[in-house]
Amino acid sequence: MPTEKKERQVEELKDRFNRCAIAIATDYTGLTANTLTELRQRLNEQGVEYRVVKNNLAYIAADGANRPEIKEIVNGPTALAFGYDDPVEVAKALESYIRSTRSTLSIKGAVIDGRTLGAAEVMTLAQLPPKPQLISRLLGQMQAPVSGFLTVLNGPIVGLATLLQRRVEQLQAESQ
Repeated sequence: MPTEKKERQVEELKDRFNRCAIAIATDYTGLTANTLTELRQRLNEQGVEYRVVKNNLAYIAADGANRPEIKEIVNGPTALAFGYDDPVEVAKALESYIRSTRSTLSIKGAVIDGRTLGAAEVMTLAQLPPKPQLISRLLGQMQAPVSGFLTVLNGPIVGLATLLQRRVEQLQAESQ
């Protein structure tokens, strides 16, 4: 018979699964309690929630939230990093922590928009530039053809204006 505490944990996990944009599963084996606390604090500063989960409770919550793909990344000792805004920021935060502390923390996989990602794909996601930079690149690429087209259209007019200006200068020089 499930206890009230476990039922509450399942409800909290189900709520997180419903709200999150990305959930990244990590293997925290070998980390001390102090290290886990430091990791939680660092991630929390960046808007990432980090929770150690019991697999059975996570499976029940995943079914309750209609997110069965989460079961694919939860196996063995697992802690989940939940991101609610930009999925890339969560991957960057974890990758940055692992790199800067040389931690034994390892990424198992992630679920984003109903799609399961492997550890390598999560690391690739972490290497993406920030969202504003990607948007500016896209806008620049969208403007390039229009700008080039306008330059081509302006070419004959600029040439005619230059020709007329030279003729005016030539006539002024002759009259003097």
